Amino acid sequence: MDIQQQIDAVGRSVELSGSGDDTAITLTQDYDAPIEDLWDACTSAERVPRWFMPVTGDLREGGTYQLEGNAGGRVLSCDPPSSFRVTWEFGGQTSEVEVVLTALSDERTRFALTHFAPLNDHWAQYGPGATGIGWELGLLGLALHLASGADVPSEISGWERSEEARRFMELSGRLWGEAHAAAGADPKEAEASAERTVAAYTADPEA
Repeated sequence: MDIQQQIDAVGRSVELSGSGDDTAITLTQDYDAPIEDLWDACTSAERVPRWFMPVTGDLREGGTYQLEGNAGGRVLSCDPPSSFRVTWEFGGQTSEVEVVLTALSDERTRFALTHFAPLNDHWAQYGPGATGIGWELGLLGLALHLASGADVPSEISGWERSEEARRFMELSGRLWGEAHAAAGADPKEAEASAERTVAAYTADPEA
């Protein structure tokens, strides 16, 4: 895979609330796929595991979901094939995620994901990269799945421990530091947060 191409394909932005209580990080990527196909890839319980992770639940407005070994929550709104919004409940914390799809043509669609989260101690230490890198790994899986039709998680099993993956996470984390500074954070603090995030993601689990 061309990790630089994927890094360059993602748009990153950070918005800090005027009240200082919460933040929104947004990732965008354009895919060569009709909007209906991208919607299906993002919302079908049979298809989400092919590029992201297994999911169970009632995947419709008012229902609940659970990602295997990860977050769960409620489906707050669902407007196919354009948008959905869910709560993201993990580790005793609750935030919200919104996905918006925009058809650019019959065969090309813009994907935009915004994660709304509180400005807490975790954010103070790691900044937007802690969330941003995780979502970028998901977007990488989605890009590979849409391009090949493959079941990506099984194909890249173990990839996250490779030097290529480390480089991907380093590039992503530092770009999130730049986006953090562009949103008004102190540049030195944003850079320090990004470096802590990169170190956490790329640490050798056997060390």
